[in-house]
Amino acid sequence: MDSEEFPLPLSRLANERLHAMVPGGAHTYAKGDDQYPENLAPVISHGQGAHVWDIDGNRYLEYGSGLRSVSLGHAHPRVIEAVRRELDRGSNFVRPSVVEVEAAERFLATVPTAEMVKFAKNGSDATTAAVRLARAVTGRPRVAVCGDHPFFSVDDWFIGTTPMAAGIPAATTDLTVAFPYGDLSVTEELLTRHQGEVACLILEPATHTEPPPGYLKGLRDLADRHGCVLVFDEMITGLRWSEAGAQGLYGVVPDLSTFGKALGNGFAVSALAGRRDLMERGGLRHSGDRVFLLSTTHGAETHSLAAAMAVLTTYVEEGITARLHALGERLAAGVRDAADSMGVGDHLVVRGRASNLVFATLDGNLQPSQQYRTLFLRRLIAGGILAPSFVVSSALDDADIDRTVEVVAQACAVYRKALDAGDPTPWLAGRPVKPVFRRLA
Repeated sequence: MDSEEFPLPLSRLANERLHAMVPGGAHTYAKGDDQYPENLAPVISHGQGAHVWDIDGNRYLEYGSGLRSVSLGHAHPRVIEAVRRELDRGSNFVRPSVVEVEAAERFLATVPTAEMVKFAKNGSDATTAAVRLARAVTGRPRVAVCGDHPFFSVDDWFIGTTPMAAGIPAATTDLTVAFPYGDLSVTEELLTRHQGEVACLILEPATHTEPPPGYLKGLRDLADRHGCVLVFDEMITGLRWSEAGAQGLYGVVPDLSTFGKALGNGFAVSALAGRRDLMERGGLRHSGDRVFLLSTTHGAETHSLAAAMAVLTTYVEEGITARLHALGERLAAGVRDAADSMGVGDHLVVRGRASNLVFATLDGNLQPSQQYRTLFLRRLIAGGILAPSFVVSSALDDADIDRTVEVVAQACAVYRKALDAGDPTPWLAGRPVKPVFRRLA
């Protein structure tokens, strides 16, 4: 497929239909067609393993599947079998299902640093529940978020800090403060400046770089000294860093943690987990004020919890985390070699843990460039690679990785031409892609 000559007419029409009915044309901003080159945002028909097909009949190798949620590949047999079994037994009842017992036991056995767990459908509900719980147990109003991490929740306490803050009162946003990743001294200064006001520190325990030596332990000590609740957002790191998440890999135990994405292999399930004495405040067996922790009609749908149990079992029994790392290491090495061989090694930069790779596209001055990202994405799509990131799934094989590297090398040859010309515009064939968080559409 050469999308320079063959645009995606059916996908283009479907995108127009979506925009006519759905604000933004997608139910997640990161899936919007503004994230892809003009007229080359495919609308997906179906997926199998590491491949997806668009409604124009094109097949793609897919990375970052489902915004990192489909880590075992699409329609994974073990997950689908578990889901199908529960669908035949009913999905939602007026009282808890026995599946809720089994799923909680399986989760806590896999993440032994947690003592209790409550399931929900999306990550935002879980992180907001953690914030609410932290405020309740500390009696403090402020939330300290890691300012180097791009997303925590769709709720006001976080979205008000982004460029898309329309409709959110300043009084709400003013209660959220930011600290930098990896800098304990600045964080301690923040806690001292707001002494007795900060309810929690919330961050992704790992980012596109490894945590500095002693950083997470130091943050744990800071939270203890200042009476804050330490919250790890493990939406991305959960399962991909280890079966027990980053806390299991680095050995630092948060007070609360949130999981999602890979947990359901595409099915909607998230989790808030943590210390029993904190989590019980959202239950019935304490004498304090009740905390409305999580209460969702669909939070314990049997088929999603069955999917989570199948995912956890598959990760542990089949060594999925190690496979993700091996595939990612092969991909990162191949992409870097291809970029170097085409003279753009300083401009196409692969970053992150092997199981969670992203790429940066830099211009002639080595500054991040949406135009060069557009050029790169166009050439990948032309070669049958759908890759807003290089986040791997375990359904990929070595031949898939090698094919990806071949297409990357072809894209890098065009990248070099644009750099030499000093202007990528002739290779864009339309408007550049745009960042998700921006003030104006």
